[in-house]
Amino acid sequence: MDTQKLPEGSQPDQATRPGRITASIPPGLEDQRLQRRVVSVLVGGQILGGIGMGATLSLGSLLAAQLSGSNAWSGMAATMSTLGAAFAAVPLARLAQARGRRISLSTGALIAGAGAVTAITSAALGVFPLLLLGLMLLGSGSAVNLQARFAATDLSRPDSRGRDLSIVVWSTTIGAVLGPNLFGPGETVGAALGLPPLTGAFAFSVAAQLAAAIVYATGLRTDPLLTAMASRVPDLEAPRPKSGLRILRSNPRARYAVAAVALSHATMVALMSMTPVHLRDHGASLTVVGLTISLHIAGMYALSPVFGWMADRAGRLPTILLGQGMLLASLVLAGVAPDSGTAVTASLILLGLGWSASVVAGSALVAESAHVQDRPAIQGVSDLSMNAAGATGGALAGPVLAAVGYSGLGFLSTALVVTVIIWTALQPQRPLADQEQP
Repeated sequence: MDTQKLPEGSQPDQATRPGRITASIPPGLEDQRLQRRVVSVLVGGQILGGIGMGATLSLGSLLAAQLSGSNAWSGMAATMSTLGAAFAAVPLARLAQARGRRISLSTGALIAGAGAVTAITSAALGVFPLLLLGLMLLGSGSAVNLQARFAATDLSRPDSRGRDLSIVVWSTTIGAVLGPNLFGPGETVGAALGLPPLTGAFAFSVAAQLAAAIVYATGLRTDPLLTAMASRVPDLEAPRPKSGLRILRSNPRARYAVAAVALSHATMVALMSMTPVHLRDHGASLTVVGLTISLHIAGMYALSPVFGWMADRAGRLPTILLGQGMLLASLVLAGVAPDSGTAVTASLILLGLGWSASVVAGSALVAESAHVQDRPAIQGVSDLSMNAAGATGGALAGPVLAAVGYSGLGFLSTALVVTVIIWTALQPQRPLADQEQP
């Protein structure tokens, strides 16, 4: 009996082994099944990773103040984590390019787990610089979360790429919401284990990151990126992968997509990071501050599948423009009504929604703006740019707030949004199918 030659990179299954008379599975259907499994694995890893990050970053600021002896150092927790995510983005992307998503994502999760162990050790020894190192290593978990959204696009069809990516983005919400609720149980567990105060939740982070690494290592054994590269670039004469910077220099669409994501993120971080300070200065309670930020986070993630669907149906560029419109409305509202708690809350909700639409559609555009073998490189540069822009926006927002107030911060930040809107209007309106020639 003739046996059908399998596509390169695929594995024989029960329907294709010689000696069995069964109906063959159409390649497209098999790809869809594999893609659904990949997205499910990524969602599970994102939930675990979100728990690991959410359970520690808030406590990191308290621990930083405690070990340093000054509240002035408490902001270093978020700073070091952001820097860690930025530093890890390109190396993890290169690892994915060479060894696949399975190795890259599981390695990043293990590094984040090692960061949690380092943070616990720093508290036990009372060494503040060691805590900063631990928080930087924990930032690798954020880099993994960002790379996971791109992993969802490796095998997706062009008409479902935005949806698949947005589902993985949305799943981050679960862990981010559950994580902070582990503070109390974490301290109980920490006391039982003899850990220093404020480090119990870090023990949960170690377990969560280790579990995430196991999920990635076992669930992605049929690696989505390696499978995509084997099926779409099967010949031995395939071009050598390009570096991310080289792609940016030669690919205008990639430059635009990376910039749209980075500038949208900088806009969001700049206003969001100063809103708690502004509200407290105007007499708002911690409850009001917490509710405002919670509604903002809900805006960032809750509707991301809707924006993913829009990016697939209406197009990437129109969805990015919608996001910029909501960002602009948020900034103008903050500028004209800074003393109204209701207006500030509405502004933060719009800020989250605008970020979600822009980043989901922009990330889908990043994912399809280069050849398949080059995608990890441009994705790594995009994540690096996104974290760097966010860190810069947050760092500059403080001095701007002190100089011109919350209203001035809102109006000045519109320059970033206007830049993206103009750049979007200048983009050629050509269809973006599953591009193999950007």
